[in-house]
Amino acid sequence: MIRLPINFGGFVSVSTVDWPGRAVCTVFFRGCPVRCFYCQNASLLSGSDMRDEEEIAGMIAASALVVSGVVFSGGEPTMQGDALAYLARESHRMGLVVGVQTNGVYPRVLARLIDEGLVDRVALDIKARWERYARLFGVDLTGQVKESLALCRRAYLEGRLPEFEVVVTLFRGYEDEVASIARETAGVPLVLQQGVHGEIKPLSFGELAAIAAGLGRPCRIRTRESGEQVYEADRSGGTAGKR
Repeated sequence: MIRLPINFGGFVSVSTVDWPGRAVCTVFFRGCPVRCFYCQNASLLSGSDMRDEEEIAGMIAASALVVSGVVFSGGEPTMQGDALAYLARESHRMGLVVGVQTNGVYPRVLARLIDEGLVDRVALDIKARWERYARLFGVDLTGQVKESLALCRRAYLEGRLPEFEVVVTLFRGYEDEVASIARETAGVPLVLQQGVHGEIKPLSFGELAAIAAGLGRPCRIRTRESGEQVYEADRSGGTAGKR
């Protein structure tokens, strides 16, 4: 048997925040090719903690009685494509649905997961308008992220990817990024996520709702204070609403 050692970043046995509407376990992979200044898991961007793939599969199996799915996050889980595919396949054998949180820099891995029916949900972070990507990442991987967006969007609209969302983490001063991203993501669920970093004052729910109101489409808003809420503009032209 070919061994698939995993650069392991951590494990949460039960999470109610990583997949809306589900209790899941979450596996964190260590390592990421980019360095976003606001990364919430900066400690996982580098370093090494190599584990046997069967050990990680055992962790998932131990949670399988109390969860309905598993989410692979990081770091960047698609950086370890073979190991990710193995764990996704094993998770399906346990009767669990599989989600992946990704920055989209490895489109071939995402394509493989979708084509082989190994993933049920993808949450793709779109971090900025395309013109800012190279400066934000510190390396120009814009083409790869565009490819990931295109293939996930196509698979979602064709029904081959059951769930797909684009997540935009917003910081004060970059509110105008959203309109461009919204145009690029037509037809798929959009999440506006409150960015939190250092001394930067986070955008409030009300400020994010005001941004959402200008998009002309439903979206979800995530903040630390209010959790996740579905936002829809009031069609009468009055105050927009939430639920």
